[in-house]
Amino acid sequence: MTSDSELERQGGDGVWGTDQYGTHTVGISSSDASLGVVCVYHPQITKDSVLRGGDGLDDETEERLNAALWRYSERVSTLIEAELDEFVRQTQG
Repeated sequence: MTSDSELERQGGDGVWGTDQYGTHTVGISSSDASLGVVCVYHPQITKDSVLRGGDGLDDETEERLNAALWRYSERVSTLIEAELDEFVRQTQG
């Protein structure tokens, strides 16, 4: 079986796609606006995934892995946002 990183190196999105993140403003007015980070594409295993072929994943395992991928992306968003907040504070101070 080809690994996720091998598929990505070949120019694809890997086994479950590539997570993607974006920034947005948070706050009511421009004086208290800050930047937030959100995952705009959550990777997931789909019915046509290479993991589903042959003796691949059953539906329950797919659901558990997709939930883990979702939690991973949300955690990454939180960590990136914290780093971004720290960067902004350092550049403004």
